Amino acid sequence: MTHHRVWDPFIRVFHWSVVTLFFANAFVIDDDSKLHHYVGYAVAAALVLRLAWGLIGPTYARFAQFAPSPAGVTAQLSDMATGRKRAHLGHTPLGALMIFNLLLSLAGIALTGYLMTTDMFWGVAWPEDIHEALVTWTEISIVLHVVAVIWESRRTGVNLPRAMVTGTKDIPDGLQIEP
Repeated sequence: MTHHRVWDPFIRVFHWSVVTLFFANAFVIDDDSKLHHYVGYAVAAALVLRLAWGLIGPTYARFAQFAPSPAGVTAQLSDMATGRKRAHLGHTPLGALMIFNLLLSLAGIALTGYLMTTDMFWGVAWPEDIHEALVTWTEISIVLHVVAVIWESRRTGVNLPRAMVTGTKDIPDGLQIEP
């Protein structure tokens, strides 16, 4: 087993904070409460910080490091179909697509949530409709993300949830490693 420091403290705090805040706003806090707005603003602030960190942070936090390519996505799908196993130190190509999907969806939720509080869009239906559709899409995406993380952890032998807690990916010996 080889050990690789991958996820820095900011990435891990961002991940688990957004998990907690989204869950609270989607399932616990009343949609009409001030707290719902404040939690939404906290998610928006976290997204702004993550955007900056994706440009200036360490290697595996940078968007350029894990921008998925069609060839990378095809290779990962081929690996899955043929049973070939490779470990990715950062995000896998499919994982990167999911991360970009989640970041954009959360940004859309924050934007439409804010629009609903402005005089210009007060009482206008489409921001709320888009907001609710994006929340539903994000919930579906989160379920797919969790299932994929469990699937890839079992398929490759790399405990991905533990890595997002400790910051270290433990790669089984003999497994080909992709940067």
